[in-house]
Order: sequence, then structure tokens, then C-alpha cells
Amino acid sequence: MSASRPDPVQAVKQRRDAALTALVEGVPYIQYLGVRFDRRGDELTALLPFDEKLIGNPMLPAIHGGVTAAFLEVAAVIELSWQMLWPDIEAGALDPDRLAAGELPRLPKTIDFTVDYLRPGLPRDAYARARVNRSGRRYASVHVEAWQDNRSRLFAQATGHFLMPPRDDDG
Repeated sequence: MSASRPDPVQAVKQRRDAALTALVEGVPYIQYLGVRFDRRGDELTALLPFDEKLIGNPMLPAIHGGVTAAFLEVAAVIELSWQMLWPDIEAGALDPDRLAAGELPRLPKTIDFTVDYLRPGLPRDAYARARVNRSGRRYASVHVEAWQDNRSRLFAQATGHFLMPPRDDDG
């Protein structure tokens, strides 16, 4: 008897997970910070697990502002990349083995990134979601919100503009 083919739903989930894992593991700084992503369909939530190395002000204590900005920027770049790859992931056009081998598409490049620090990031896990306001062939605008215990009580938010990498079909 030949090996059974994977359930189509499971095959899609595996493709999605492989693409997200490759994106996240392809950036060493994301690994250093410990940022992970929770995926529900096409929606991503970034998670920054608390670690003592993230503290910038031990008197409060509070998460370092640079870590907060990096966390928000990572959430924005991964969300943009995720949306850029989504059609290929769904069509099965991405080879998971090539992604796992590090053959990643080029990531968007930051043009500018403005962070609003609304309150100190406490010594606990942080979450962020990015929303793409506009994404074209060359330029994208993204808004990111970060919270800890209560989604309606943000500790930081940011707006970024990004230069999109050329697509294979761009002339």
C-alpha cells in the first residue's frame, strides 16, 4: 500500500507554518529578542516573552525603549512579508524545503519608523499586531500596536513606511 497523501487542510497549515518559521528564523535579531508569532489563518500576533536582558531601567523596572521599538518594527516587517507571501503560500507556489534552507524572499526595508511610547513596558510578556494601511509595488505603510495584559491598554504604538522588495513579476 502506498503512503497516504496528507489531508489538504493539514498540507495548507504545514505550508503556512513552514513559511512563517522560515521568515522568523531568517533574522538573527528576532531570535536574540526571542520574538515569536502566533498565527490564526492570515492574522499574526507577535509575542515578546519577558526576559531580564530586555530591561532598560532596573529602577522601574521597564523594558528598554530600543527593545520596544525593535519589537514593533519586527512585527511590522514580518506582517508585510507575510502579506506579500500569502498568495504564493495559498497557491502552493512556495517550496517549503527552499524556505527551510534559507532561500527567503527579500524583506521590506524601513524608510522611517516612528514610535509612540505610551507607558512603560512592564517586566512581563508583550504582544503586538501590525495593520498594513497601504501596500503597493514599491511602498507600504504599517501601523503597529503593542500591549501587555489588556489589549485596550497599549504601552506603545508605531507607524512605519517601508520600501517593498521587487517581485519576480516586476519588470
